[in-house]
Amino acid sequence: MKQIDATKLEGRMNARVRKNNIWKVIFFLSTLVGLVVLAILLIRVLMQGIGWLDWNFLTAKLSSNPDRAGIMGALLGTTWMMLVVIPVTIIIGIGSAIYLELYAKKGWFQNFIQTNISNLAGVPSIVYGLLGLTVFSRFLGLGNAVLAGGLTLSLLVLPILIVSAQEALRAVPQHLSEASYGMGATKWQTIRTVILPAALPSILTGTILSLSRAIGETAPLTVLGIPAFLIPFPNGLLDTFTALPMQIYYWTLDASLVAEYANLAAATIIILLLLLFILNSIAIFIRNKFQQRY
Repeated sequence: MKQIDATKLEGRMNARVRKNNIWKVIFFLSTLVGLVVLAILLIRVLMQGIGWLDWNFLTAKLSSNPDRAGIMGALLGTTWMMLVVIPVTIIIGIGSAIYLELYAKKGWFQNFIQTNISNLAGVPSIVYGLLGLTVFSRFLGLGNAVLAGGLTLSLLVLPILIVSAQEALRAVPQHLSEASYGMGATKWQTIRTVILPAALPSILTGTILSLSRAIGETAPLTVLGIPAFLIPFPNGLLDTFTALPMQIYYWTLDASLVAEYANLAAATIIILLLLLFILNSIAIFIRNKFQQRY
């Protein structure tokens, strides 16, 4: 009997090893397919757009002539928009996470808010564009100004940041806060000096993902009626603007009429990817610095 049991056990172990190897191959192939598609897209974009990148392309205004068109207006518009998105998202997002996780009483109301925030994280971006059009553009009379676009994108990424910040706060070991309370610290002192520093690396990770999504969104800006034509450079929050995603979108559409616009769109994609890379690199550097400190 013992020999039979050992044989059955060995057979089961071999079957599990085979299943494990099969799933390992499937997961590897899935990853490989994604990497191959990404590499093809990057190579295609680089081949189309690298030759159009020069100083004139970065500093010139938009033009109906592809040879003279530039993206300085879109760069400035994206910068102004992110100057609205970054502080609004960080302050409201982290503040909401702190309240829901550390101050709000557990009960049906807190669960109701939490459930709705989690659901909002999966709402299509165009719905936020309709909300921004109704509230900011029409009700508040902001039209298609920088402030309207920035506030709309802030609403889009707030649920993502709130959920990730809550998870980061929840992951802080409880004995750290208990030790702080035991030494006589108040709740706010404990949050400010113990909990937030320990959770900051994970919070910054959520912030990176949120801002990266905001800077590349097109659908909400399209609903707001953000133009991509020959407009003056924006000089304030109430000025009309365009953004890099909008410029890519319109140049891609125009490529069916003038082939050179496809090259301009590819060059703009390269610039947008570089901005995302720089933004993420700075945030990752700050996150790693706090991880070493705390």
